Amino acid sequence: MISAAAFTAVLAALYAAHSFGDHWVQTHHQARAKAAATRSGRLACLRHVATLTLTKAAALAAVALLTDLSLHPLAVLVGLLVDAATHYWADRRAPLARLADLIGKGDFYRMGAPRPGTDDAPHLGTGAYALDQSWHHLWLFLSALIIAA
Repeated sequence: MISAAAFTAVLAALYAAHSFGDHWVQTHHQARAKAAATRSGRLACLRHVATLTLTKAAALAAVALLTDLSLHPLAVLVGLLVDAATHYWADRRAPLARLADLIGKGDFYRMGAPRPGTDDAPHLGTGAYALDQSWHHLWLFLSALIIAA
């Protein structure tokens, strides 16, 4: 049985670290290059996921140390690996776009996309961003269940 308090603490740590790591720790280069269908794009995405995972590990360590929460190292490792793998998959962008098309969410995915021929968007509220973040949140939830178990 999973402790509700442990699950809540783990999920809060992962969620906060995700938001910080995805927006503050990720470099501008990583954000722009990580979806490129090249070796450089794959490496940019790997570097982003590595620093994001380290950010999440640090948040979990802080919660464990400051709250006396006991986390099993193998559960933490498996949970963070699940989160990292699913984050990488989504952040390569093409797989998530294909999934959105497959399930009938393609138009929503493209909502607010940059204008043709540009790399700008009139705002940050794109469908791609919303689906990307909601994908990550689902896997944060599942990873928290693994870690807290």
